[in-house]
Amino acid sequence: MMQKIQKFGGAMFTPVLLFAFAGIVIGVGTLFTTEAIMGDLASPDSLFYQCWNVVLQGGWTVFNQLPLLFAVALPIGMAKKQNARCCMEALVLYLTFHYFLSTMLSQWGSVFGVDFSAEVGGTSGLAMIANIKTLDMGMLGALAISGIVIYLHNRFFDTELPDWLGSFNGSTFVFMIGFFVMIPVALLAAFIWPKIQLGMFAFQGFVKSTGALGIWVFVFLERALIPFGLHHILYSPFYYDNAVVPGGLYSYWANKLPEIAASTESLRSLVPQAGFTATGFSKVFGCPGIALAFYKTARPEKKKQVLALLLPMTLTAILCGVTEPIEFTFLFIAPPLFVVHALLAATLSTVMYLAGIVGIHSGGAIEMASLNWIPLMANHWKQYLLMLVIGLCGTLVWFLVFRFLIVKFNFKTPGREDDEGVKFYSKQEYRDKQAADKGGAAANSKQELAAKILEGLGGKDNIVDVTNCATRLRVNVKDISIVQPDTYFKSIGAHGAMVKGKSVQVIVGLSVPKVRAQVEELL
Repeated sequence: MMQKIQKFGGAMFTPVLLFAFAGIVIGVGTLFTTEAIMGDLASPDSLFYQCWNVVLQGGWTVFNQLPLLFAVALPIGMAKKQNARCCMEALVLYLTFHYFLSTMLSQWGSVFGVDFSAEVGGTSGLAMIANIKTLDMGMLGALAISGIVIYLHNRFFDTELPDWLGSFNGSTFVFMIGFFVMIPVALLAAFIWPKIQLGMFAFQGFVKSTGALGIWVFVFLERALIPFGLHHILYSPFYYDNAVVPGGLYSYWANKLPEIAASTESLRSLVPQAGFTATGFSKVFGCPGIALAFYKTARPEKKKQVLALLLPMTLTAILCGVTEPIEFTFLFIAPPLFVVHALLAATLSTVMYLAGIVGIHSGGAIEMASLNWIPLMANHWKQYLLMLVIGLCGTLVWFLVFRFLIVKFNFKTPGREDDEGVKFYSKQEYRDKQAADKGGAAANSKQELAAKILEGLGGKDNIVDVTNCATRLRVNVKDISIVQPDTYFKSIGAHGAMVKGKSVQVIVGLSVPKVRAQVEELL
């Protein structure tokens, strides 16, 4: 079960990878179309505004079609065969489901307790999905339908029909079965989902009423679930679905950017719910403190090597908000440090919230700048200056606490390993070898790394399936006893590996899609 949950979490992350660029486009587009910032240049009648508005509306594509994206993306990680065909099947059957549901509600809406004549959005419980007026089931509905399609695909795609029905094989057969399955599913959704919406509204009220305590608990759990690969499941309903605001916090905040930019009130008074996206403060301010503690406590003869290891990891965390590379350098060798890290992350986020600083702060500095600092700096620069002061104080706290704990308990963090800790030197040698190679080195290095990963996993005969999230290669194996230890994977150039049951997560970094492609080619 844990393996399936982890695969599900990784698959959900696929469309999230698009958000960074889309967020930048919306942030810059909002900046140049806000009169409060640009003055008369951004008047709706000006050519400047109209040109940038074209760019801005294009940037909304990802956020306006989130359910559709999640429905199509899930098969990438969950389908056991012919993933691309399963994506097509999920798209067609997801739209079919909504056409069924829309027609039922338009004809018998009162039977289900739905006012289908109401405008979409707000408390109507209705939404537009691919130009279909239907129930607002958000990401959860999309994933449920996509999950049904994946089940049908895995079970029936390879069904052999008689020769005279040969044209109905494969995706057509899956669509045929799914077409009729979607009718009762749509009927159930019409009966059940309006009642779920009432419960969701009640849950929103509860979460909003928890205030700072709710922020602390949320951020702590988000960090604490990272070792299990389940953090995506925790935050996705808050960020991209209707857990606290309609459409998710990302979409909701972006829609309110012009209003927020024009106001001089505190950010928390304008959108108090946006405190739940404070998970990025530990990435921008906490990770530098961790890296500095590692550097200061490393042995003198290893400081240069530690610096070379930590610098790209820290920059990745600060700029991109991807923290696995640096967090997994100490997660396994010093788990108490990770618990402390989660506690500090929750505390820093809560302090920011109490100081009135909220917004889209779940990623790195690039995302924060595009959705916060750039469009809102004119009227909110004092709060962002306060954010910087609090954040730098947080960096100092991380550094002092980590340095104290490392020295006190003699944790073998990077640069403090015993002689058997060859993983650090081997990784450096591996990277030096990559840098020394000429002509086709990038492709060859990915092939070499994939081959060594496959070898460490016990060979191709030991592999059940392979998926990935943003930085990790997720592999289910048949026999966990023949999988190499964490030190092996660090020695070949990965950031390490985590084993849970028969599931292995190899920490590769942002190049993991290319490595996965090479692994699948070898398989």
